[in-house]
Amino acid sequence: MTDLRALFSSNDPIDASEAFTNRQHQWEFVATALEEHLRHVTAAGFDAADLEAPRTHLIVFHGVGGVGKTTLVRKLEAALGGTRPAQWGEPVWAGRKILPVRIDLARSAGTTFEDVVLTIRAALATAVARPLPAFDIALRRYWEAQHPGDPLDAYLERGGLVSRFGKALPQQMQTALSDVAQALLLPGTVGSVVGEVTGALVGALRERRQTVRALAACARLAPLLESEPSLETLSFYPHLLAWELARLPDDKKITPVILLDTFEDTADRHRDFERLLQRLVWLMPNCFFVISGRSRLQWADPALHGQLDHTGPAAWPGLATAPGPVPPPRPGGMCVRQHLIGDLSPEDCDDHLARRLTKDGQPLISPAIRTVITARSHGLPLHLDLAASRFLEIRRTREPQPADFDHTFPALLARALSDLTADERHVLRSVSLLDAFDLDLATRAAGLTHQAPARRLTERPIVTQTPYALWPYHLHGAIRSALTEADDHTDDRWTPADWHQAATRALAALGDQWTANASLTPSRTLLVACLRQGLRLARDHRLTDLGWLTEAAHAYTDDSIWEPLTPPTTSTANPPLATAADALAELLTAITRRQHEHRQRTADRLTTVLDTGLLPDVLTAMALYYRAKAYKDLGRTDAALDGYRQVADTHGRLAPRARRGLANLARIRGDFPTALAAIPTLGWEGRHHRVLAHIWWPHGDIDRAIAAFEAARAEAEQHDAPGERAITQTLLALVTAFTDPHRADDELALAHQYLAPLDQRATTYYATVAALIRDAGTDRDVTDRATVLHTESTVAGLPWLTPLIHTAVAFHHAVRDAQDDLTATIGQLRETTANGDFAYYVDIATAMGNLPQPAGSTVQWLDDPHTVRERWRALVTARRDYLRITR
Repeated sequence: MTDLRALFSSNDPIDASEAFTNRQHQWEFVATALEEHLRHVTAAGFDAADLEAPRTHLIVFHGVGGVGKTTLVRKLEAALGGTRPAQWGEPVWAGRKILPVRIDLARSAGTTFEDVVLTIRAALATAVARPLPAFDIALRRYWEAQHPGDPLDAYLERGGLVSRFGKALPQQMQTALSDVAQALLLPGTVGSVVGEVTGALVGALRERRQTVRALAACARLAPLLESEPSLETLSFYPHLLAWELARLPDDKKITPVILLDTFEDTADRHRDFERLLQRLVWLMPNCFFVISGRSRLQWADPALHGQLDHTGPAAWPGLATAPGPVPPPRPGGMCVRQHLIGDLSPEDCDDHLARRLTKDGQPLISPAIRTVITARSHGLPLHLDLAASRFLEIRRTREPQPADFDHTFPALLARALSDLTADERHVLRSVSLLDAFDLDLATRAAGLTHQAPARRLTERPIVTQTPYALWPYHLHGAIRSALTEADDHTDDRWTPADWHQAATRALAALGDQWTANASLTPSRTLLVACLRQGLRLARDHRLTDLGWLTEAAHAYTDDSIWEPLTPPTTSTANPPLATAADALAELLTAITRRQHEHRQRTADRLTTVLDTGLLPDVLTAMALYYRAKAYKDLGRTDAALDGYRQVADTHGRLAPRARRGLANLARIRGDFPTALAAIPTLGWEGRHHRVLAHIWWPHGDIDRAIAAFEAARAEAEQHDAPGERAITQTLLALVTAFTDPHRADDELALAHQYLAPLDQRATTYYATVAALIRDAGTDRDVTDRATVLHTESTVAGLPWLTPLIHTAVAFHHAVRDAQDDLTATIGQLRETTANGDFAYYVDIATAMGNLPQPAGSTVQWLDDPHTVRERWRALVTARRDYLRITR
């Protein structure tokens, strides 16, 4: 169909067509449901007059305004009439006579219930080409009573039904009236007076006269003809139409498919129009209905009992299914009847735009512009069409550029808000601040005391539901963007103060949810989700009170899991690191991203945060601590020592961790007595068992190291700390690998299981080193794998790992008695430990090879150096014996 507005907007010969993007899945659903319907109505025992059987003869498409429902309905009408897109394929009911009848229920169309009934009958008049006397006489009686002096043919002419379906209906109604008059032996003049005919017919039906035996089979015809011909009575006449369709001869059999579009416009306070339409659908079970609208059809909701005639899941089993994206059709079983019309995929959006405007057979909108429009549309066809109109408008004066379309459209927002109540619009704006929400969050963000408006909003198609998510609801992306960028164009727009207050309420509501949950059953998932939303709210809306975010930041860093926290950017108005919220977001992002960035980058980012001076003291200590860790990993021991001391001197929450850092630095410098002396001051917060194990294993005292790592793992499990558990399990595998390769296999397998859901790059490298130590002395490419690991860890900014890798390789060469290779490796170790850090690895490597102790060694062992050397040499001898036995 040609888009006339677009066609007349340019002097160029542009082909402006309303491009239809393939909705094959929706077509397959209609086809499957219609096939089931045809099997049902042709099966033995089906009775079109059955008023009690559940109804499954309809399918509902609902979705946000502008998603393409009307276009889909029009395409379905054409396809059912025989004009289908090639990719939709041949329907399984080929040969059956299908009559599509589309009826637009939009308020702008002014369609009344009378129009609905007349449209269906006028369509049948052309398709069946014969009177339907039971219905026609009743309708003629109603018309003359309700529209005296207004001939039906004139009304049909004014309403456009004559041009659409021809003039057969008035003629067939008159034929039906005359045939009945003749059957009753009434005078010819009486045959034109509907009142006389219906009176005589009712009498004949009551007396069961042989002359009207055909109509006598319709048990409810006489009561309908006796009833006052009102709109209420008219709503029961479709029963007569269904009865007439059921008794058509085989050569006249037809299945009407009635498509009711824009069903949301039937809504009113008392559901008057909807009640009449539902009655029509119920009374015509041998017809098939396709209903489209913005909202889910609620007929299966028992709460509507009394407002509609037929409600509940027993009456409408196909409508009782929870709304959701279209699942695949189920051949042989009842098709789910209610489906959400989803957004277009990026590929479909691009295809739509490419075909929307063309010139000389080529797309007028360039690929670069199509990419921007597609990203901005979130798959909403209305946005695509608005963008196409904007393209033509700009093109009148200049060549459109991609930047011209990097925004949303006020018209899109106006359409979304048009059918919402004032309370629903208030909730809508409030939840637009949230990535996802539940009823409680939505209500509290809106500052309301009751959930009803939020509940009603969640039933609108602009809100998508993910039933099993932490927060099940989220706003359609295009609508959310429009609220952010185009709300200034609406009549009831919020002021900046309104938005700020709503953001404050939303932040408080998130904090209350996390705090209440944390005191009962702590949830890492809820913590991270609240932090992601809370950080963005505080940052984008320049909220000065961090409140619960400070405690949540500490809870996040208490364990080493490091889920991504970078809040999505929704505003470019705020300069970087202008508020405490900006600084906190950057702090946590830098801490998390250190698993993927060079440690120098981490140190630089944390320095930037500290230099702003925006953070409160407790969070400043966090930045100092993690910068000290980065310095330690970079081998900048003096800078790390200074940072750890600053944090330890605060005696705050992170002081035990800082004392652990100081103990580890003492161990790194080879001062084991100082490291051991710090153990009593650490406790669980300072990971005392892990620090102790790190002291024992360089001494070759593997059994005590294993015991300490096992104690550390048990303590992590006791405190429900999966990140710490993964670290201690990996280190347990590493030290076990020196003495028992078989056990190390099992410990490594468990370590990888613990690490799988986490984001711990350094710990993963530890696991790789453990595998090297396990394979020491074998032909499993130990040296090549070590070279790869050295390169990866160096690129990651983790030079502290290099001495450990060289030590693993030295163990491998010592076991193989490859003296030249061992000597070369020890030389590399001397270079990497020249600054004094990890110098004890040189002592260990020489002991492994039974080489002389390094001259001038400054390592302060807890045991006699000779004892330490004997332990390491014994581990090499034991590995040789193990390999001889296992070969």
